Amino acid sequence: MHVFYTPDIKTALEMPEDESLHCAKVLRLPEGEEVVLTDGKGSLFRARIVRAHPKRCAVEILEEIPASHHRDFSVHIAVAPTKNIDRTEWFAEKATEIGLDALTLLRCRYSERKEVKNDRIQKILVSAMKQSLKATLPVLDGLVSFSDFVKMPFDGQKFIAHCYDDSDKKSLTSQYKKGENVLILIGPEGDFSEEEVALAKQNGFLPVSLSSSRLRTETAALVACHTIHILND
Repeated sequence: MHVFYTPDIKTALEMPEDESLHCAKVLRLPEGEEVVLTDGKGSLFRARIVRAHPKRCAVEILEEIPASHHRDFSVHIAVAPTKNIDRTEWFAEKATEIGLDALTLLRCRYSERKEVKNDRIQKILVSAMKQSLKATLPVLDGLVSFSDFVKMPFDGQKFIAHCYDDSDKKSLTSQYKKGENVLILIGPEGDFSEEEVALAKQNGFLPVSLSSSRLRTETAALVACHTIHILND
């Protein structure tokens, strides 16, 4: 069954214009066709098309579908976008499929990319949410200064993954406590600077390793996300 992102479905029984276009003009779904809607806030609905209009596709709600799985923890990944943005987009898609609650893009000392098109990544998150039948759309934060971000409050465990020799560094699997919210920092291709690692530690981030191998940025970010889910299974 086709899934459409309808963030305001509880107050307006119409799909957004881009979803209306996809529904009525691209897929050519007729009036009376049943579809699945998600508001991106945790709810799924079974609905019927009552007006197949390419700009204002109207629906009626038939029932709210219970969420298949409710997590008692959240996953927030903050990562420096890669020089080849396709790799960051790949991570965003796959992490959403696995289960991601928030994605922050970091501007670090050794970052090779200083600009990102948030609209494009947002569309990838929406598409991945619909494809994987998720009911929650990850919150996307555009490029944020590393030094500003690490000082922001976070209700949960905070980790920074880096490649330096560090006597305080332990594996993520040994440090993370099951069932708790988590924020994990992933650096650019050149890693975080030593000053950035020190600043993160001063602000409550614990240094962790993700693998015995040296991982590319997008691989490390995906491993971090998947590891948290494995530890919570």
